[in-house]
Amino acid sequence: MHYDPIKDGLGRFFNKSTGSRKFFYKLLDLLLLRCWHIHSELRAWLKENPNKTEVLDAGSGFGQYSFWMANKNSKFNITSVDVKEDYLADCSVFFKDCGLNNVKFEVGDLTNFPRKDSYDLIVCVDVMEHILEDVEVFKHFYTNLKPGGMMLVSTPSDQGGSDVGDDSDESFISEHVRDGYNINEIQDKLRLAGFTKTSARYSYGTPGKISWRLSMKYPIQMLNTSKLFYIIIPFWYLVFYPFCYILNWMDTLGSHKTGTGLIVKAWK
Repeated sequence: MHYDPIKDGLGRFFNKSTGSRKFFYKLLDLLLLRCWHIHSELRAWLKENPNKTEVLDAGSGFGQYSFWMANKNSKFNITSVDVKEDYLADCSVFFKDCGLNNVKFEVGDLTNFPRKDSYDLIVCVDVMEHILEDVEVFKHFYTNLKPGGMMLVSTPSDQGGSDVGDDSDESFISEHVRDGYNINEIQDKLRLAGFTKTSARYSYGTPGKISWRLSMKYPIQMLNTSKLFYIIIPFWYLVFYPFCYILNWMDTLGSHKTGTGLIVKAWK
């Protein structure tokens, strides 16, 4: 299934005003389980590193993580990089309208983005599954981090990530170049890139997988079928989101022996 056209359509719909864009970010924070996990990791990092301020949002997309971080710490200097110029242009106008001057947006290819010793924190959410030259990206992340800096990555795992259960299945998102990472494989690639300290855990355990299907997979499939479902989707969420909220909470607090997502950290 092609996900980008749906994303582009949602972006255009919610970009009509500053208020609707803020509402869109709130929806993403509530609906996307990866937001729950990333926010949890970022809160912990902020608590331990209150005076570290240089941040790279690597593959910033709609800009929701930059927005969240910019509001959490006004001292942050955030560089948001993406390959999609239209997304970055929309974000630049929106952040300016919100009075957030601590974020700058740049068009950039993560496979060729040298900024030696520039960042205390690199955040990369659901990007690596789109990039074939992943080790090259990890090498740049290592180079670009300051000594003691941390990289935080969210990506699908090989335990059913991208809704792939066996070799005969196709990725739910056709734009993915890989279905998911093995938990040891991605850490091996990070060590190959120069990192000596890494940590990885599963996300989207049993509660998260159920929530993802109810809150993301089925709605996206409906929207991909017909634009008429834009009318039905709000009622769908009225019925199912209370269950998804509880499932997301359970997934974030729980420890999972396996899961369809990975939360990976590495330190320079």
